Amino acid sequence: MTQTLIVMVKEPRAGRIKTRLGREIGMVAAAWWFRHQVRRLLRRIEDPRWQVVLAVSPDRAGLQSRVWPPPLARWPQGRGDLGARMARALRRAPAGPACVIGADIPDITRARISAAFSALGDHDAVFGPAFDGGYWLVGLKHPRVQPPAFLQGVRWSCEHALEDSIATLEGYCIAHAATLRDVDTAADLK
Repeated sequence: MTQTLIVMVKEPRAGRIKTRLGREIGMVAAAWWFRHQVRRLLRRIEDPRWQVVLAVSPDRAGLQSRVWPPPLARWPQGRGDLGARMARALRRAPAGPACVIGADIPDITRARISAAFSALGDHDAVFGPAFDGGYWLVGLKHPRVQPPAFLQGVRWSCEHALEDSIATLEGYCIAHAATLRDVDTAADLK
């Protein structure tokens, strides 16, 4: 079965991406950082064990963008909050396990992705926690079959995001991957 790794990305435009970081270091610098972080990430996670897909936003601009490498498949994120967009991306994956990751986590490696997919061998779902209470990865063994409330009602961008997301998977056997740090502020860049 195909393993699918979905990377959530936005067009790196100043003032539209990494705005919390941009308030501290400047919007242009934040967009530049994100663009180059994503390029480094995509090189690090390329692996024949899984198919990498970019879930792009905004939809039309992301699908036509020349910023991201052309050989990678792209899917529009569509409307809704982050949970709706991630759930939609997971449902779209081909048969087999699928994981969604954020693009602003510098410590993601092939080994960490591989460990998350391995966890789906005997678990229904996997989360990669972040130090701030959110998460950098969510994966499902059977992504096309999701509970009706999957990732709904989650308090995003706060210390409750992981806890709320896990609560939407009642009855699922859940594994945890490594805890990593995402970059939201200038302090996170260190």
